[in-house]
Amino acid sequence: MASAALTLQNVFSRLNATQLGAPILIVMILAMMVLPLPAFALDVLFTFNIALSVLILLVAIQVKKTLEFSVFPTVLLVTTLLRLSLNVASTRVVMLEGHTGGDAAGKVIEAFGHFLVGGNYTVGIIVFLILVIINFMVITKGAGRVAEVSARFTLDAMPGKQMAIDADLNAGLIGEDEARQRRSDIAREAEFFGSMDGASKFVRGDAIAGIIITLVNVIGGLIIGVVQHDLGLAEAAKNYTLLAIGDGLVAQIPALVISIAAGMVVTRVSDERDVSAQFAAQVFRNHQVVFITAGILGAMGLIPGMPNLVFLLLAGGLSFLGWKMLEKSRREAFKPVQAPVAPAPVQEAQEASWADVAPLDVLGLEVGYRLIPLVDKTQDGELLRRIRGIRKKFAQEVGFLVSPVHIRDNLELKPNAYRILLKGVEVGHGEAFPGQFLAINPGRVAGTLPGTPTKDPAFGLAAVWVDASLRDQAQAYGYTVVDASTVVATHLNHLILTHASGLLGRQEVQQLIDYLAKEMPKLVEDLVPKILPLGTLQKVLQNLLEEGVHIRDMRTIIETLADHATRTQSADELTTQVRMALGRAIVQQLYPSGNEMQVMTLDPQLERLLLQTVAGTSGASALEPGLADGLLKEAAAAAQRQESLGMPPVLLVPGAIRLLLSRFLRRSIPQLKVIAHGEVPETKILKVTSIIGGRS
Repeated sequence: MASAALTLQNVFSRLNATQLGAPILIVMILAMMVLPLPAFALDVLFTFNIALSVLILLVAIQVKKTLEFSVFPTVLLVTTLLRLSLNVASTRVVMLEGHTGGDAAGKVIEAFGHFLVGGNYTVGIIVFLILVIINFMVITKGAGRVAEVSARFTLDAMPGKQMAIDADLNAGLIGEDEARQRRSDIAREAEFFGSMDGASKFVRGDAIAGIIITLVNVIGGLIIGVVQHDLGLAEAAKNYTLLAIGDGLVAQIPALVISIAAGMVVTRVSDERDVSAQFAAQVFRNHQVVFITAGILGAMGLIPGMPNLVFLLLAGGLSFLGWKMLEKSRREAFKPVQAPVAPAPVQEAQEASWADVAPLDVLGLEVGYRLIPLVDKTQDGELLRRIRGIRKKFAQEVGFLVSPVHIRDNLELKPNAYRILLKGVEVGHGEAFPGQFLAINPGRVAGTLPGTPTKDPAFGLAAVWVDASLRDQAQAYGYTVVDASTVVATHLNHLILTHASGLLGRQEVQQLIDYLAKEMPKLVEDLVPKILPLGTLQKVLQNLLEEGVHIRDMRTIIETLADHATRTQSADELTTQVRMALGRAIVQQLYPSGNEMQVMTLDPQLERLLLQTVAGTSGASALEPGLADGLLKEAAAAAQRQESLGMPPVLLVPGAIRLLLSRFLRRSIPQLKVIAHGEVPETKILKVTSIIGGRS
């Protein structure tokens, strides 16, 4: 028990009065429909209802923009529910105690039944019906129509408003935070008018319910008074009808006040002034209009048979108001000329500066608005965690820390589209559908699936977007099934690996050197920058990354460069030496298991020809066009055969021509890896599967 009490105490300590207020109010309103209330409690609640309606009306008058009172649709529902609950509670009291007299249901209902309608229930019925008709046919219906049209126009204008926001953002007139706030205001405005259109139905139903409840109270009261309490028909009609009318009026008057507030809110035109200031500034701004109105009223007051005193008094009052307005305008027009004062320095537009040049993000991810939940921290976006995992895995496997991915929304993209940027340039794009799964066809599947056909954005495999209900069926057919965040993360990871060399800038190389200097300070100090410039080291590392060679073994790389940098400063020659030193790691990366290597080689005659070409020139441009075309076609066919057999497409060539062939073939056959004889460990067994330039 003690632990349970302590738990409840902890729960209530975390909840403040604001959080508890709304649930308690709703529970109390619902309780009024079930629990009997004494007459004094009804007086308090009816008075509270009247005060609440007046408070809401005053708030509606004071607001400057509709979104300042965006909770109004909910307030409309709660106040309607409160009135209906009071009707139910008061009906119970009227039916049980109505035979005792006019104060049976409290002083408030008695006051509305006697003083407001003079104790005449016929007058009360007429006044009640008039109030209901005004509320139902005029105010509520008009406010609902205005809200409906405003919601439609707001939705139609949303694209144009968003384009205007984007234009201001691109022009530098506003920042990203303000642009985001404006887009949110546009969406909230459309939601507000749509909610007001629906909330007006509550008031309309409340008016109909008020009529029905009043009729039920009158008829039920007559039956109960005559049959159960032996009252005369006239006495029963007087008691119960006055109580029913008083009950109806005490509910309908606050309803009318709140309906007026609703009409004022939805008919507001956004301005920096409230309704009172707008009315005074726009209606009474022209003294000529006031004089003309006063003249018309004065002429009507001179007509025999008209209430001359009233018309002439009002005409005189308007004339005085017009004269005061005229005097005010003359004073403003003929102000005394003051001594010239030195004008305040005009703040000139700031000149462009280097602060206006925003650096490009190394890695960027732009998403359409439907993908925002995947990258929103407040919604626990799963893609954010996956991106952090990608950077961590990349650093562990490749050997350096890639720049953070800058994520932003882009309204110019399709709602489900995304694109990946490298230094401001798009390197990949695709679409993802949150809530659905991408079923990727790995080549052999047992059936087809209904959905949206597409291609895997990372590797170009045939795929289809399917609903979550088909996930198990897709896996049973042999598809590889992934969710939307995994699709984007896989595509991003693939592009990061593909463009690893472009992500390794001098800043990253310097950070890598600083990190290595903590473990091997002497080795790093002797190499950079004493022997080898930082730019040359960066180029060597980029050469390795361009061919998919990881740079985790920086100790071997640094030691190899230290050994050969005194002899040559050529990044290509140094890269060749580093590759030979990393031979075991390169082969292990291509052939993770087994001692046998299935490789492709060149025909000896073609090999000699290429060696002569390299010895006499310095580039692939020296290759004869026919030879280059034939070599490219045969290499592509051989690589495809290797992949179809489940083996990595690796071409083994002499070290002298490795760089030439790698750069020549990489652009057309990116999956083909070219390695040199000197990079193969002695423990490996070579098996030639294809000979390019000869017979396979």
